[in-house]
Amino acid sequence: MHAYRSHTCADLTKDHVGQTVRLSGWVHRVRDHGGILFIDLRDHYGITQVLCDPDSAAFSAVEKVRSEWCIRIDGEVKARDPELVNPKLPTGEVEIFIRDIEVLGSAAELPLMVFGDQDYPEETRLRYRYLDLRRDSMQRNMALRSDVVASIRRRMWDKGFREFQTPIITASSPEGARDFLVPSRLHPGKFYALPQAPQQFKQLIMVSGFDKYFQIAPCFRDEDPRADRSPTDFYQLDLEMSFVTQQDVFDTIAPVMAGVFEEFGQGRRVDAPDSWPQISYADAALWYGTDKPDLRNPIKMQDVSDHFRGSGFAIFAKLLEQEGTEIRAIPAPKGGSRKFCDRMNAFAQKEGLPGMGYIFWRETDGTMEAAGPLAKNIGPERTEAIRQQLGLGVGDAAFFLGGKPAAFERVAGKARVVIGDELGLTDKDRFAFAWIVDFPMYEADEETGRIDFSHNPFSMPQGGLEALAGDPLKVLGFQYDLACNGYELISGAIRNHKLDIMIKAFELAGYGEDEVRKRFGGMVNAFQYGAPPHGGCAAGIDRMVMLLADEQNIRQVIMFPMNQRAEDLMMNAPSDPSAEQLMELGLRVIPQDQ
Repeated sequence: MHAYRSHTCADLTKDHVGQTVRLSGWVHRVRDHGGILFIDLRDHYGITQVLCDPDSAAFSAVEKVRSEWCIRIDGEVKARDPELVNPKLPTGEVEIFIRDIEVLGSAAELPLMVFGDQDYPEETRLRYRYLDLRRDSMQRNMALRSDVVASIRRRMWDKGFREFQTPIITASSPEGARDFLVPSRLHPGKFYALPQAPQQFKQLIMVSGFDKYFQIAPCFRDEDPRADRSPTDFYQLDLEMSFVTQQDVFDTIAPVMAGVFEEFGQGRRVDAPDSWPQISYADAALWYGTDKPDLRNPIKMQDVSDHFRGSGFAIFAKLLEQEGTEIRAIPAPKGGSRKFCDRMNAFAQKEGLPGMGYIFWRETDGTMEAAGPLAKNIGPERTEAIRQQLGLGVGDAAFFLGGKPAAFERVAGKARVVIGDELGLTDKDRFAFAWIVDFPMYEADEETGRIDFSHNPFSMPQGGLEALAGDPLKVLGFQYDLACNGYELISGAIRNHKLDIMIKAFELAGYGEDEVRKRFGGMVNAFQYGAPPHGGCAAGIDRMVMLLADEQNIRQVIMFPMNQRAEDLMMNAPSDPSAEQLMELGLRVIPQDQ
């Protein structure tokens, strides 16, 4: 017999009754029933009930074991009495009578329990991640992650892509976040950078004549943490293709994404990829208040400014006299009660706004009536025009926000989500995808007015060199994202493969030609030797698995994540370097004022 096991803890059934078997695993829990000791023995695959009575030679040893001890047992498989069968377990029809036991690893007092659903502080869970990972939900999440990656690889190979690896130590590159710098011992005073993405390398692979590339790539960005973003590193499906248009990229990656979500979505509906809408960035901001809309929610915001110009509602009327302002309405089907309207008004106040105006429609004496402060101020004619534009009726409501969109868009988008959830309008049993296209190439800093890239700096501007001769803030790029259920899953672009356009594009963002040639020398040189048109995208693996696992926090699907302060409590990172290390690298740490 094998030194540790003849079967896993998920293998045994009634067909094994009478056999002598060997199992190894962890003590999930111990129960004493009238002197008979029952142990739920757990391994990665499942749980088997084992037991020992006082007549067994192993009884005294079994008495000593505690939760999370790692043990090996030998015993005889017996059928459970019919009334004691556990239908929730694959092994629930049998139990093992222990004849011999070996303690493979005893456990100290546990800082957190593996058995049960106790809630522990995240700091505790991350410090003792190896124990947290023993929990059933975490085992399922990590297995799901592995299966998703394997499925992605198969699907990409089936589409004719080859997997290539790109460097982990490289040069700094402006990808929209801070770099992690790595000091060079051989070149004192100089630094490498961990790649924010394999962007330049995958483009150079296309210049090298390879037609299709992908990899499951680690990316490193020194970012502030969020529930859906790791503060240090993450993995993405990275791909690039030559001689393609934007639509070619969509047609390639959409079936891969749809297939993965159908395979692992636990029956939730996935719309056919050819039905995924393509929504301009401007429309997404107007309709949803975000460039990653949740289309499970059918609510679309609308511009209703014309109905308030010169109206009796002075706040909005005066607001609209200022340049760049507008009034947006959030329709709320079935939200036509004063109680709900007051609740949403309070929501807006918690978000830092003075409130949200509202109108709701009710039936009074057999006729439809508009109610609420706004309805009284603007009168029945304007109110009716708003109702007709929004397609609302009795029992419905509408909420209104005004000003410069940049000031209220985020709250409007959040309110749309809350309204959809509270009114039961959001279809929770669905993955709703949408391509967001036509992103602006540039944005202006609100304080300084400085022009900078708003998205990927290596994207091709729509209209080429001619487009760059006008107002930079009106230039659109061949850039695109794929949104799903309120999250950005993919970001990509058709690349700028023409050197003159690339230099001009960077010049508008404040990078002179000399700096471009210095910072992107490899790409600049390569583009002089017949660069093909190319494009691609990257899909966030961590975020995909988070959605599939129905988790709200990305750390639930990462094996060993950092905490929200970008610390690894388990491995004590970041840590202080030794004096010898600093000397070898020619570095000195300057203490920071606390």
